[in-house]
Amino acid sequence: MSWLRSVRIDRFLLILIVVVIVASLFPAEGITKTVLGHLTTAAIALLFFMHGAKLSRAAIFAGMRHWRLHIVIFLSTFLLFPLLGIAMSFGVPRVMPPEIYLGFLYLCALPATVQSAIAYTSLAGGNVAAAVCSASASSILGIFLSPILVGLLMHTQGGQTDTLHAIGSIILQLMVPFIVGHLSRPLIAGWVERHKKLINMTDRSSILLVVYTAFSAAVVEGLWHKVNVVDLAIIIAVSVVLLTIVLVVNTYVARRFGFSTEDEITIVFCGSKKSLANGIPMANVLFPVASVGIMVLPLMLFHQIQLMVCAVLAQRYAKKMQVQQEKKIA
Repeated sequence: MSWLRSVRIDRFLLILIVVVIVASLFPAEGITKTVLGHLTTAAIALLFFMHGAKLSRAAIFAGMRHWRLHIVIFLSTFLLFPLLGIAMSFGVPRVMPPEIYLGFLYLCALPATVQSAIAYTSLAGGNVAAAVCSASASSILGIFLSPILVGLLMHTQGGQTDTLHAIGSIILQLMVPFIVGHLSRPLIAGWVERHKKLINMTDRSSILLVVYTAFSAAVVEGLWHKVNVVDLAIIIAVSVVLLTIVLVVNTYVARRFGFSTEDEITIVFCGSKKSLANGIPMANVLFPVASVGIMVLPLMLFHQIQLMVCAVLAQRYAKKMQVQQEKKIA
């Protein structure tokens, strides 16, 4: 069955799971924990430096004229998701433990992912230039907006986070390397283009290091005494419901306001994604190390679910676009 072949488990997520298992069995402690903490800080800085270096201004300018589309996507990412996160509070603690709920609040505050949003938009035949612009802008704005949203959302639920300190940490550890990387693009753009595989490997290695360090600290603090199989099942179920609502709302809005099918595809895929690549490093900056493991669990599972569901949707959209093209030719 073609849809089954399209729903493949992301290899990187499988590696992440292996890293979580290793961290659970062999958590870093003592001097190893200290050394890994410094390496993690450096790896996150390198990760965002490379994000800045890869960002093309030409692609951004090409998609800027679609301002109505971008507004819809930003409202989905930074308003619809947070509102749904607040709505989940009615299920706490009846449906999910408070710690898991805070992880969902964090997920809802994150920017959209860049790579998969663009990839699925392209596969489905959507407006790729607008997707590049929207996803890139979301990633940049998220560096400022996400800590503010985290502070506001967790304050409404009785949680505590120092928003000003979080923004300062984000600017220093994430935004500064990002800007330096982007300003360096004229000098290193050629090298970046020639070594995409190496850069992707560096990006993913940085995330794996952050995950290992975070889950090591969480395991030492008793993570797996707080989270069990039932909790994991709850995370999966809530993630499916959350993603379904967002996809339905985005599709309805795109059609209600008369967007073309190409723009609808862009809205659906860019407005429903949450970034694992930004979310895990950002959590390492925003939260105590011992809390990061449980905070990113919903994000890790939601990430895989969104990839699987959007793979099926992309194929359906691609067939729809093919039919439309055939009708135009005829």
